[in-house]
Amino acid sequence: MDERLLTGTMRMNEANHLEIGGVDTVSLVEKYGTPVYVYDISQIKYKARTFKKAFQDRNIKAQVAYASKAFSCLAIYQLMAKEEMSLDVVSGGELFTAIQAEYPNKKIHFHGNNKSDSEIIAALDYDIGCFVVDNFYELNKLNEYTKKRQQKVSILLRVTPGVEAHTHEYITTGQTDSKFGFDLENGQAKQALEMSLEMPYIDVLGLHCHIGSQIFETDGFSLAIDKLMMQSKEWQVLFGFQLRVLNVGGGFGIRYTSEDEPLPIEDYVNNLIDEVQSVSEKIQLPLPEIWIEPGRSLVGDAGITLYQVGSQKMIPDVRNYLAIDGGMTDNIRPALYDAKYTGVLANRVADAVEEIYSIAGKCCESGDMLIWDLPLPKADATDILAVFSTGAYGYAMASNYNRIPRPPVVFVENGKDFLAIKRESYADLMRLECSLY
Repeated sequence: MDERLLTGTMRMNEANHLEIGGVDTVSLVEKYGTPVYVYDISQIKYKARTFKKAFQDRNIKAQVAYASKAFSCLAIYQLMAKEEMSLDVVSGGELFTAIQAEYPNKKIHFHGNNKSDSEIIAALDYDIGCFVVDNFYELNKLNEYTKKRQQKVSILLRVTPGVEAHTHEYITTGQTDSKFGFDLENGQAKQALEMSLEMPYIDVLGLHCHIGSQIFETDGFSLAIDKLMMQSKEWQVLFGFQLRVLNVGGGFGIRYTSEDEPLPIEDYVNNLIDEVQSVSEKIQLPLPEIWIEPGRSLVGDAGITLYQVGSQKMIPDVRNYLAIDGGMTDNIRPALYDAKYTGVLANRVADAVEEIYSIAGKCCESGDMLIWDLPLPKADATDILAVFSTGAYGYAMASNYNRIPRPPVVFVENGKDFLAIKRESYADLMRLECSLY
């Protein structure tokens, strides 16, 4: 096992069991069953504080916003609020959850490429801190509602800077051909800025971009910063525009397998600061406030999923399949874009490797494969499989395909466990359904 995967408080204890947050994973399975998502709260706190401290150490005015699409629920919002993080939401449901968590309204940023009227109104009612405006449709809607209500709002214009991150095409968002944002190269961003500066209740704080996810280098961020700041200087001359906020998004990578080599948090942040300062000095532009939006990098490797091992299918000279009691319903990423994971037997962490297994989910789909070719001790139905780095886009993208209930979410810290989300029951699956007769 690559011990670099044991992030935060994870360790092998004296019983040869995987431990997280000071709690034995075997005891967690006994208490909560399987599958179960488990989050190391100390690790999340550490990462949130590290992001913020990196800016504070450089005396840079900044906002670090949790991109909550990675994992949203009442308890995680309450945790992020306590850590004094800002919060990105992308839907009415996420906004509603934030309101239920009594999240500070001015720390909420509302994203999304197709905000509905009801979502816009709810955000205006809660008087959120910022809309990240994605298109002309939304810009005109905001203008209409703010004039009608005589309510001032702050916005960032989301710009596609023509920068492609080195990542999977489905999680690349900064290139010209993207469903997100105003394109810089074809003049849409300039047109949007000119329009918004004329709108009486719209305050344009600055610009936003997001070039992709699971990024392990900083070149793409630097290029995007250069392009947006150079353009801002031109717009300052043309329109008197002042770039007060530059939001460079998120996408900072984490380690899923031994092949991944993410940079330390401080390296990402220091590179951003260096680039913004350098360009500001070069073109004589006042230093803007820097905003970032870590999501996966805050919660991804703080989470694991525990499964019960089930059936096996051995095909001589071909493959050994090992089935678990979960799969694509609790982790769609391998089926969706070939995401890679690794894991261990949580109840026998240090046992010698004897077999190579391909981990199969229980859904009625050939594509429901969680991990290909995982070295493990010889496994049987008494074993528990722990899959690492499932804290982002696991529960958030979970489904009830095959009428499988979604697993519970458990937070662990300092030897204690807390049930953040209950396991769905079969009765829950029927709760919204109406009988034909």
